[in-house]
Amino acid sequence: MSEKHTNEALSAVDAEDILRKYDKESDFRKLEGFWAKVVAAIAITFSVFQLYTAVFGVLDAMIQRSIHLAFGLCLIFLLYPARKSWPRDRIHPIDFITAIAGAAVPLYIVANYKTLVLRAGTVTTADFITGLIGVMLVLEAARRVVGLPIVTIAFLFIIYALAGPYIPGQLAHRGADLPTLVQHLFFTTEGIFGIPIGVSSTFIFLFILFGAYLEKTGMGQFFIDLANAIAGWASGGPAKVAVLSSGLMGTVSGSSVANVVGTGSFTIPMMKSLGYKPEFAGAVEATASTGGQLMPPIMGAAAFLMAEFTQIPYNKIILSAAIPALLYYFGVWTGVHLEAKRLGLKGLSRDELPKIKNIMMERGHLMFPLIAIVYLLVTGYTPMKAALYAIVFSIATAMLRKNTRISFSDIIAGLEQGARNALGVIAATACAGVIIGVVTLTGLGLKMGSSLVGLAGGNLFLTLFFTMITSIILGMGVPTTANYVITSTIAAPALLMLNVPVLAAHMFAFYFGIIADVTPPVALAAFAGAGIAKANPLKTGINAAKLAIAAFLVPYIFVYNPSLLLLNVHSTLDILWIIATSLIGIVAVSSSVSGFLIITQTIIERVIFFVGGILLVTPGLYTDVIGAGLLALGHFIQMTRVKKSKK
Repeated sequence: MSEKHTNEALSAVDAEDILRKYDKESDFRKLEGFWAKVVAAIAITFSVFQLYTAVFGVLDAMIQRSIHLAFGLCLIFLLYPARKSWPRDRIHPIDFITAIAGAAVPLYIVANYKTLVLRAGTVTTADFITGLIGVMLVLEAARRVVGLPIVTIAFLFIIYALAGPYIPGQLAHRGADLPTLVQHLFFTTEGIFGIPIGVSSTFIFLFILFGAYLEKTGMGQFFIDLANAIAGWASGGPAKVAVLSSGLMGTVSGSSVANVVGTGSFTIPMMKSLGYKPEFAGAVEATASTGGQLMPPIMGAAAFLMAEFTQIPYNKIILSAAIPALLYYFGVWTGVHLEAKRLGLKGLSRDELPKIKNIMMERGHLMFPLIAIVYLLVTGYTPMKAALYAIVFSIATAMLRKNTRISFSDIIAGLEQGARNALGVIAATACAGVIIGVVTLTGLGLKMGSSLVGLAGGNLFLTLFFTMITSIILGMGVPTTANYVITSTIAAPALLMLNVPVLAAHMFAFYFGIIADVTPPVALAAFAGAGIAKANPLKTGINAAKLAIAAFLVPYIFVYNPSLLLLNVHSTLDILWIIATSLIGIVAVSSSVSGFLIITQTIIERVIFFVGGILLVTPGLYTDVIGAGLLALGHFIQMTRVKKSKK
């Protein structure tokens, strides 16, 4: 990178401020001295416990999950102050008390496990008080780490559970008293200790620990340099670098906002220096970073939850998700390319860019752990074992070259960092467990599904549209793991009632929940990008939604034609045809949204390309033929205008 671009890059302090503003997971204390050592010891012990159970076998579900939550709550209350005004260099007495309670309350289950099992649902006064405190601690931990949106949703669900008989209409239910609700939420595997935190306590933690070690080896900078070498010289090069590097980072990142700040600190200033408007530069990074949550093999940890919820093998899920994710990034890439052509933007000079040969020679071995983990997952290893071996492999491969070698202290620091990075997921999955607990107790999922289908009159397209809106609303301001839990529980049942394949229904709801990160009015990833670009947040969000147009189309495609998810595949030719028509259709719609293809489009041309593109992405021979005809017409009109302009 040139000195000019380096000087324009976002400072670390600014990046941290922006991350703290839009991602609550960054709002932690920076302790020193005794308390720093205490927190480090707890975090390292937490990681060692997770590694131990991965090697020697997990404990009984409630015990494993209770210990996992105890570690998580304790660290959250020590690291995240209850109030922003409280000091960040020492621990407030109230936070110390809640940290002790956070560790003790889940361990109550471990200490009384046999007794609780024998009582089989009977709640004593001690159980009720402990469980009530536990639920309150989970909500408070989520508020501190994740933010108010998910806590507000969980609180509304609790009110719904208690007020069931007083709710009019189809959503009414017999209700539950407070002791019954607390018992269901805290002492069964249907609530807080349900599937989400179960997956967090096994697969997800190890993948986060794997990501921490990749970070120690310099994987993030490697991705940025590699993307620069591949695409930095092309038209609008820095924007394409943002798409590539953010997509690569998304394979191991669990946060759209953190991804925006991590790679956007370099790519957004480069885009602005090249000539992109600030709101477009911020939108590119936000859209590319958000797409990382849709990208296999991790999908922001949602892939593991999806495997548990749907009982579909994990390797089948990541294979099914691959083509839609690539179509999404193709759409973003197309939007970036068309904007660069419209503005006449060139790439960076090759002299300013790193050489791909040098990068691969010096740090190419850092790719080995990623290749290994994909291979292990696809060949049938459990996600937990694959992550465990990948952690060992990442440390081993880092030792191959001096410039990436990590010391013993780095290995210990990786254990601490992995535990810290997992806290957001723990808080989100535990809080999401409250929502799931209410759904299983009241049957709300089926009621919501019936309501959406009824509102749509049984029409599949209208049901998809209402499910899309519901998922976007539910996904606003909610992290990836909790996002999937909520949307799959509340929105997906409507599609299942209309015989949409299970994986397609879950993926549809998940896609639109994730796209909430770049869809105004609450578009956290776009707002973070705007903060870096010093742009108008709303304009950045609108630009991001335009760039993410493929994400609004692809889910409809795979619902109407599940072959895109590699389901019910009749032939390879069938898949290739769907991909080809979808790619052409996405280019057409992107050009219509941006208003440029060969030259600037007129209003009529934009309508022609938009309608033709939509018809092409809609499965069916007649729609493909009509769509292709419209695109041919639009292309002919554009070429005719180009020829006239040259005369």
